[in-house]
Amino acid sequence: MDNASIKKLEADLWESADLLRAGSKLTSNQYCMPVLGLLFLRYAYSRYKMVEEEILKDRPVRNGRKMPVVASDFTAKSALFLPEMAQFDYLVNLPENVASLGLLNVSGQTMGSLGEVVNNAMELVEQQSDQLTGVLPKSYTDFSDELLGELLRIFNNNALDEVGGDVIGRIYEYFLNKFAKNIASDDGVFFTPKSLVKMIVNILEPKNGILLDPACGSGGMFVQTGDFVNETGLQANKSMTFYGQEKVEYNAKLCLMNMAVHGLTGVIKSGDEANSFYHDAHHLEGKCNYVMANPPFNVDKVKAETAANAGRLPFGVPKENKNKEIGNANYLWISYFYAYLNETGRAGFVMASSATDSQGSDKDIREKLVKTGHVDVMVSVGNNFFYTKSLPCSLWFFDKGKAEELKDKVLFVDARNYYTVVDRTLNEWNEWQLKNLNAIVWLYRGEMDKYTALLQEYRKTLGQVISFEEDLRLLKNELKDLQKKAKLEVEQADRKDKKRIRTEYDEMIVAKNDEITVAKEAVWLYEKFGEGEYKDILGLCKVASLTEIEEKGWSLTPGAYVGVAPVEDDGVDFEDRMLEIHRELLSLQAESNDLMNTISNNMKEMGL
Repeated sequence: MDNASIKKLEADLWESADLLRAGSKLTSNQYCMPVLGLLFLRYAYSRYKMVEEEILKDRPVRNGRKMPVVASDFTAKSALFLPEMAQFDYLVNLPENVASLGLLNVSGQTMGSLGEVVNNAMELVEQQSDQLTGVLPKSYTDFSDELLGELLRIFNNNALDEVGGDVIGRIYEYFLNKFAKNIASDDGVFFTPKSLVKMIVNILEPKNGILLDPACGSGGMFVQTGDFVNETGLQANKSMTFYGQEKVEYNAKLCLMNMAVHGLTGVIKSGDEANSFYHDAHHLEGKCNYVMANPPFNVDKVKAETAANAGRLPFGVPKENKNKEIGNANYLWISYFYAYLNETGRAGFVMASSATDSQGSDKDIREKLVKTGHVDVMVSVGNNFFYTKSLPCSLWFFDKGKAEELKDKVLFVDARNYYTVVDRTLNEWNEWQLKNLNAIVWLYRGEMDKYTALLQEYRKTLGQVISFEEDLRLLKNELKDLQKKAKLEVEQADRKDKKRIRTEYDEMIVAKNDEITVAKEAVWLYEKFGEGEYKDILGLCKVASLTEIEEKGWSLTPGAYVGVAPVEDDGVDFEDRMLEIHRELLSLQAESNDLMNTISNNMKEMGL
């Protein structure tokens, strides 16, 4: 199944599931965990069937029959054994009148509804995994049997067996993403946008050792690290050890489910003992190869004495107020991330933009931090990368194992104007933009081979034998021709064929635009760095010495170093664009008038 088909499958599954929620009395918060639980169960079942098939190939035969599989067979293959009553097809095929079956749950009690049977299935799964004990949702009796049965049928889509566990994991993340727009815990967002997570993982390049996320939310850092490690040919569960802290138990459960869906194991602690301000829950100070996190920003009212006693503050305690509280905990987090690293460890984390040049005791801590020589890369991120807030942020990177020639240098990247617009309130870095930003870091580190490989990837993807600029020009012309042809054929087609033809051309136009996107990013990168030599680019990147940073008052704000790029001509004709905007406004006005007429007519019909 290609990427476009998978995207359609994601969207279709979400639309179906969300439509059911809209018709129920459940809030997004009530709906989120149970739906993700069903997706988890669907993944577990898909993997169960796949592993069962592998086991049966070599199963001994007695009296003409293959010996049945047992739980230990699955443990040996890092898969969950599913008792019959926890298998997805068993649940889907139950009759409407569940009570008539006289089914007993794990406690020996009779079950009278589909919700009870699904709750029991989750209990049975938990019995197979210590990591999942007490984690899976068991609130399915809040659903009507009709609603729950329909959800089971939605996720019983045969395409999920065709695409396999990796894609089900992707779909799980897609659902997490969609829920994240409506759900945030009282203590912060549980979901870090994937492009930020990928950026952190790509720059840190985890390979083996201990990874800690002391504010792990739904586990995105672990999942992306697992993908990164597996793509190198290693096995994440063998080469990495995952540790997490998450104060909010709801989020910790999401994390453990997310990891399980992606075949990862780890130790996640939650509740009061996982409050990172007061506890090093795993006792990992100075022991971590990697630290990754998106902690809650600007937390106040942290008890200064308790935080000081909890340690992990190599640069001192931020200033306390008259109430003996730390008014902003950003530099507590920053200190923790550094303190957890071993002698060659790397850290990457998201932080409020204000922390790069905050004053007072923050500045003193930042000065000491910079003087270590372990600050590696600083990246400014633009607005609207998060679902629940629009403020910009920064990505910080530490490297205690920096090459000697880089010890007195920091790479600053200002990426605030480099992104892809998803919709009116959301931006992201697309796949190629992530690679381009990563390429700047490679050149800074002297890793020319990685940069060269990226250029080769661009050329292979585009199939180009000419320059990137010329390739982009040709693709744009091809798009114009395609659009003209589409318009003509749709206009000339019979009424019954118009929709089909329009859909076919829409798909071709999307594919062509995807090619143009690749070409644009190739041009963006090649224009700046050619065949592979780092240089400071005005408005984008700058390698600054510690002396320069001291001259800037120990600021770590990329914009203070990279400067402002000259305004480029975007090639858009002003008159054409204004005409386009005028047409859009007229169209919107017409839609508005139609809507008002409809509302007015409806009110008249109701006698209002």
